Amino acid sequence: MAKIVGIIPARWGSTRFPGKALHPIAGKSLIQRVWERCNAATRLDRVIVATDDMRIAEAAFGFGAEVAMTANHHTSGTDRIAQVAARLERGVTHLINIQGDEPTISPKLIDRLAEALRRDRKLEMVTAANVLTDPVEIENPNCVKVVLAKDGRALYFSRSVIPHSFGTAAVAPGVPYHRHQGIYGYERKFLARFVRWRPTAYEASERLEQLRALEHGTRIRVLVTNQLSLGVDTPEDVPRVEEQILAGYAER
Repeated sequence: MAKIVGIIPARWGSTRFPGKALHPIAGKSLIQRVWERCNAATRLDRVIVATDDMRIAEAAFGFGAEVAMTANHHTSGTDRIAQVAARLERGVTHLINIQGDEPTISPKLIDRLAEALRRDRKLEMVTAANVLTDPVEIENPNCVKVVLAKDGRALYFSRSVIPHSFGTAAVAPGVPYHRHQGIYGYERKFLARFVRWRPTAYEASERLEQLRALEHGTRIRVLVTNQLSLGVDTPEDVPRVEEQILAGYAER
């Protein structure tokens, strides 16, 4: 039977927002907000905070989290998770990577990814996206977009506007846009292969680790959700996320 562990990668040295894991979000640290959302999910067997920084580790211990210390040289959250996964017991079959900067991630969405992995033994990687309609967000490079095939797999991820409207405005009228949400599910054996692949040209250009998987031919299933999870990429994102939490979103 599948055993699924949720892992939250958290580092101190964020380029755009150093120390954001411990930045207060409506009275609690960002990492605690994410951890609480993960623990509200019902399909995870364990939740682990993976970090290379003792300040984050001590804070996580303080609110009751299980913590795994990792190396400080990882170039992506997936690489950090893979180090933790290699230490886990053999019975763990799948990992879910919950980004440490999305404090309103839906517990129901976490459960949907877990169920998708349990139902389809051939599924190596799964993620999520929501419909995007705001032209400002579509053009925002901090908002990662994904283009989907008819069968729900990812065709490409980009910080640029995709799809682009040829010969007119950048945003194509009447064309669906999807914002990629910062959550991934992996089959454990696939994850071990993934981190042995060298970072690829597209990954380096876009600074998006999921492109490494696409470049190697991996089919990434994308679950479309109506739940909008806002990420904290810069200090300017904090007030908007706090407004969402204080409006009661985090209780859903």
